[in-house]
Amino acid sequence: MPEPAPFDEAALVARARSGDDSAFGDLVNHYERRIFRLAKNITQNDEDAEDVLQESFMKAYGHLDTFHGNSKFYTWLVRIAVNEALMKLRKRKTDKTVSLDEQLDTGEDTLVREIAVWDDNPEQLYSQDEIREILDKAVASLEPIYSSVFQLRDVEELSTEETAEALNISVPAVKSRLLRARLQLREKLTRFFQRKGDDVFAYL
Repeated sequence: MPEPAPFDEAALVARARSGDDSAFGDLVNHYERRIFRLAKNITQNDEDAEDVLQESFMKAYGHLDTFHGNSKFYTWLVRIAVNEALMKLRKRKTDKTVSLDEQLDTGEDTLVREIAVWDDNPEQLYSQDEIREILDKAVASLEPIYSSVFQLRDVEELSTEETAEALNISVPAVKSRLLRARLQLREKLTRFFQRKGDDVFAYL
């Protein structure tokens, strides 16, 4: 059987902009899991994440004429999805965090936290699926301004610049929020795997 053609985002976007609905469908198929995962990490709710997924692609489809290719289509789509997810939180009246546009102090790069020693290697005690579930719950417990940055940088592996563009914040703010997200996750996971007794100081 012939191998499937490699994914070409730019070509698919160009075809979608010219009215090719099948091309837009290919974009949906390629990105829907990643957008759903991002939405769930922000909303912490499967139903809301599904709504965000649908609304994001509908909005992207309806505004394709405004996308001029100055950034990646996925970066543009992420910005739409983050905005839709935060709107969900506001409607639920549970968003008690600061605005995504608010700048954070970036003088934290050398921050040191007291971290407890983990009992044993978690990989020896838990299956990969269990570790993934533990990590997913820890990420979901982060405030949206941190979980969204962590999701884009460490899970989706966007660059710092792409993450800043997607979230409409500065590069220093991305670095600061990512550091805080990693530290908070380290603390949460440490508490989960913690061994009572000796504490150590550790950098992230």
